Amino acid sequence: MSKSKSFIFKGKESFSSSKLEKIRHEFNKSNNLDAEIYSNEIYLIQAESEFNDSESIKDVLSASDQDDQFSFYVGPRLGTISPWSSKTEDIVRNVGLDKVIRVERLFGFMINCEFSLERVDSSMFYDRMTQSIYSTPSDFEDLFISDKSRTLNKIDIINKGKEELEVANQSFGFAMSQDEIDYLYNFYSKENRNPTDAELMMFAQANSEHCRHKIFNAKWKVDGSQKNDTLFDLIKETSKASPNGIISAYKDNAAIVKGTNAERLHLNDSNQYELKKDDLNSTIKVETHNHPTAISPYPGASTGSGGEIRDEGATGRGAKPKVGLVGYNVSNLRIPHLLRNWEGEEHKPSRIASPLAIMTEAPIGAAAFNNEFGRPATLGYFRCFETDFSDNKAFGYHKPIMLAGGIGEIRDKNNFKLQIQENYLVVVLGGPAMLIGLGGGAASSVSSGESDEDLDFASVQRDNAEMERRCQEVINKCSGQENSYIEFIHDVGAGGLSNAIPELAKDSELGVYIELSKIPNADKSMSPMEIWSNESQERYVLAIHKDNKENFEKICKRERCEYAIVGITTSEKLVKLYDEANNNYPVDVPLSMLFGDLPITEMEVNSTPYEEVNEDDSESYDLTDSIVKVLQHPSVASKSFLITIGDRSVGGMVARDQFVGPYQVPVSDYSLSLRSFTSNSGEVIAIGEKPTLALNNPAASMRMALAEAITNMAGVVIKGLNSVQVSANWMAASGSNKEDLALRDGVEALSKISVDLDISIPVGKDSLSMKTKWSEDSNEFEVTSPLSGVVTAMAPVDDVSINATPELNIEEDTSMLLIKLNNKNRLAGSIFSEVTKSKYNNTPDIDSVDDFRNMFLLIQEMITSKDILAIHDISDGGLITTLLEMCFTKKIGMNLNLSGIDRVIENLFSEESGFVVQVKQKDVSKIITTFIEKGLAASEIGYLTNDIFSINKDDKELFSKSIIELEKIWRETSHAIQSLRDNKEIADSELSLLDDNSFLGLSSNVNFDESQIKHLSIKSTNPKVAILREQGVNGQNEMAAAFSLAGFDAVDLHMQDLLDGTAYLKDFQGMAVCGGFSYGDVLGAGGGWSKTILYNNNVKDQFESFFNNKSTFTLGVCNGCQMLSNLKDIIPDAANWPNFERNFSDQFEARLVQVKIKETDSILLKGMNGWSLPVASAHGEGRAHFSGNTLEQLKNQNQIAMNFVDSDLKNTVKYPLNPNGSEEGITGVIAADGRITIMMPHPERVFRKLQMSWHPKDWKEFSPWMQIFVNAKKFSEES
Repeated sequence: MSKSKSFIFKGKESFSSSKLEKIRHEFNKSNNLDAEIYSNEIYLIQAESEFNDSESIKDVLSASDQDDQFSFYVGPRLGTISPWSSKTEDIVRNVGLDKVIRVERLFGFMINCEFSLERVDSSMFYDRMTQSIYSTPSDFEDLFISDKSRTLNKIDIINKGKEELEVANQSFGFAMSQDEIDYLYNFYSKENRNPTDAELMMFAQANSEHCRHKIFNAKWKVDGSQKNDTLFDLIKETSKASPNGIISAYKDNAAIVKGTNAERLHLNDSNQYELKKDDLNSTIKVETHNHPTAISPYPGASTGSGGEIRDEGATGRGAKPKVGLVGYNVSNLRIPHLLRNWEGEEHKPSRIASPLAIMTEAPIGAAAFNNEFGRPATLGYFRCFETDFSDNKAFGYHKPIMLAGGIGEIRDKNNFKLQIQENYLVVVLGGPAMLIGLGGGAASSVSSGESDEDLDFASVQRDNAEMERRCQEVINKCSGQENSYIEFIHDVGAGGLSNAIPELAKDSELGVYIELSKIPNADKSMSPMEIWSNESQERYVLAIHKDNKENFEKICKRERCEYAIVGITTSEKLVKLYDEANNNYPVDVPLSMLFGDLPITEMEVNSTPYEEVNEDDSESYDLTDSIVKVLQHPSVASKSFLITIGDRSVGGMVARDQFVGPYQVPVSDYSLSLRSFTSNSGEVIAIGEKPTLALNNPAASMRMALAEAITNMAGVVIKGLNSVQVSANWMAASGSNKEDLALRDGVEALSKISVDLDISIPVGKDSLSMKTKWSEDSNEFEVTSPLSGVVTAMAPVDDVSINATPELNIEEDTSMLLIKLNNKNRLAGSIFSEVTKSKYNNTPDIDSVDDFRNMFLLIQEMITSKDILAIHDISDGGLITTLLEMCFTKKIGMNLNLSGIDRVIENLFSEESGFVVQVKQKDVSKIITTFIEKGLAASEIGYLTNDIFSINKDDKELFSKSIIELEKIWRETSHAIQSLRDNKEIADSELSLLDDNSFLGLSSNVNFDESQIKHLSIKSTNPKVAILREQGVNGQNEMAAAFSLAGFDAVDLHMQDLLDGTAYLKDFQGMAVCGGFSYGDVLGAGGGWSKTILYNNNVKDQFESFFNNKSTFTLGVCNGCQMLSNLKDIIPDAANWPNFERNFSDQFEARLVQVKIKETDSILLKGMNGWSLPVASAHGEGRAHFSGNTLEQLKNQNQIAMNFVDSDLKNTVKYPLNPNGSEEGITGVIAADGRITIMMPHPERVFRKLQMSWHPKDWKEFSPWMQIFVNAKKFSEES
């Protein structure tokens, strides 16, 4: 490389004021200081010596010369590359600054007090896994200089014996058993050579509990009697007994379930979108990422979601993720200023994050990845549980559960990977190798506290969702071919390439020859072992036939997706990794060694009776106090803080998310997805988990987990229980007789009830090291998780519109009915027992499978016949919680009548399986009789009233509170975490809506004529609209579908096409600029995208010409809106447009919001003036910022097209009615005589009524937002 030079520039402020204030508060509190802190981004540029255009690079970065002094700097570790850097370098290349070699970002911090960096706690400023602190600029000037490559290590067993393997096992963190060490010693002794560290790391990952599932494949002896079935056999028994709908189980990255024939959005060879009939099946996968989330919550959860997304994409010959889910189990939160009396003193090791830190940071990580990738997260759960310590031992979730799952779509012809042959090309698709996530598979297989702390941190991965989006676009294009170019695909997860590539070889019964130098590598200091085994994310391994090489490479280059052909398959069944630089083989072993017949684990347990306790008298507890505490418990309380941070509408395939009703209350029991933009068929997903029961009765906990998943989905009509497919995720602290026996009992119980109900379990995951050990003040502490089986159930749905939710009907004369299996009310494991610290022996259970089946089927019949108006299952918090959550949906009270009931507390707080249903008063007798005739318990328990929730018994009032006051209690946890995480002002604003009598929720005043869609005049050649996207954009499909249904030829136009000159804007009548995260929004939302246009004169001229052409129209949505606002200088009449900045909440905000359309010249909004209706909104940088008098100018020229409004349809700045804080609620503007319209909300995601979580009942197939696309068609025909 020629000589280079470097520059240092100063950029914008590093953080929002609220984020910086949090850092300041934490720093001062930790160090007993009272300092002010300031921070700016600092850019380090490396360029070729002849580079002399520093002004251009400053302009691209919006930077200035750096002349400030900072106390210290935070940046990437020496020799590493941040995701910000790789995305920014993409922008720099695409704007033509070819002589810029590297760009990196640091944060300069100025602290205005005397301090010594070595003596203060500085942990709040940086992430020790990927960042370092630099005292002066000279310390980071060598950031781009990599150390010399570390060498390959050989473990000298020939001279030093087996002990040397044992030393390596400890020092490298291999977590191998003694049997495995013996196995390896014997193998290498016979080979008469020393193993390399690369071979041992590869072996350790491939044979970890994480990958091999040794306990689920173990032989079991119970009470001295040998069992004939493994745990895995018991799970497989369910699919044998109920194979209906299963296409692929236990043998791919996700299970595949039979779907139906529907129209999919297909991209043909001309890059035109077509709605094409195809047989579309479903994929389902649920993973956990517990250990990384304990160590570093944000990246742990982020890469947990990212890894599961890759599992779905790498199923068959390429699949498409569709909707996702997340779940969390942690110990007590102990929120400052909101401590609860059931939370004892905190004890935890310093190396893991606190439960509050996990629930503050991890959900943001998971949401951020899903958001940027473009997968809606529409389902989840959150459980908080910890017992008191006894003898320094407790049950809880110090090692948390981080659950990540989802369902996807796969074409029927892509169900199965092909049997590849020798000389196939082995391809690595995705980002480069970096020294992150080393040994994660092994690290997650041991109890927290048993591994070295530095190895713990090294095992946490880092995320780059925008790169994974690019990979997925390649997969989508390849798998959309008549014959997919992908013949084999595997995601790169635990163990990195050292696991994924041998897995490809093993599954294909072939060997592999790989060249180390061809593996993309961003850290030249890495050793061969580190290159081979690091767990850098967003990578896949593919097998491609050489005849498809050219077409495959074209797709990758168009998507700007990194790829490398790293080797070939061989007939010789060896894994050979050749290092050209050193002319040696860091890996050269037979597959039989790597996946050999290690000794089968043997488990021996003995039954021990569960200790009986002296039961407390539940009826002695105060009713009001108990209701309040139960509503305050995080497992019961509102989960809104977990939901609004996640995009739930991207893709346009969501028919039900967590929010219900006009007030958008998060109480939905299930999620619904669509199969197609043109049909009502889809899938329902629901979650069940009851780990608190496992302390008394592990078998009951699993029966109840399955029952909860099934009752949660009961509000949607499915084809039958035999169409339900389940992912079972098992978390346990294996290693003790009690916990191992609990695991066996739980698996046996779930297997049996599933078989009895004709339900199959074709997929799952186990994580069996759920224990945390540490020393504290010379005492040994231990926290063990109870058996935690999480059941995720999915079923195909013929018509997603036939459903009921907890949203109450307040227009008719109705009653509330309680439906249960029987009249038992057992309290062990209940939320009531937690908040009162009371003890009971008996847990809820499914005493009769037949009764449960009958109850479910009767509910299904009544949903079909519409006899049930609203439904909510009974779960955490019991009957009282179920009733209150239903009341919250309409802010209405209820009179609950418990006359004739002896034990009030048991009836209200037991969590037995059942439902509350709302029915018409005239149907009460008929419905109750129907259930009773089937041997079930059914009774009328209450009716709706004004705004008071009261409980009466035998003419005596036991309880009375306003429903608003009760909902405030229910929202306390969400409000508190939102205040800590985002900012208190917006949290208070959202809570204050409960006291605002004028707030009536979402509404619509629109009278939309749907018939015009069918009568659109179709020309012989439809007008062409460019569906414009840049790398990282994820909203093109729903945009293309809306325009296609309006009669357009929608064409996928990637910015690379314009840069390459393979397509031209002049060939289109319309341009739709789509939403997403172009370049990961590294230079501000839409910033990199717009710079790519402005710095390429040919492309810039095309845009300017298009904008000035009076026969064209432009629609910019979300990221497209932000990008176009940066092009205002080349758009007619756009000089006064705002810039779009970070939301005032400092958070990504995803909500269904109320907007009003103003009368303007917008051709897309023609005839819609005065309309007010809900629309999907999802963005992090949507706050319209006006400089000078531009707002007044925009008003004077009547260019404001859309505003967020309140219930009086007045412009609002009140959060969350205005989710971003835009002045006067402005969220859409126009230019160019109305031909160009930009807006932050997403009408393209909700052009069908089914795509909205609330809509008026009188809407037909389409929502009124379809009018935009109809107007575009009319304009194009008239132009």
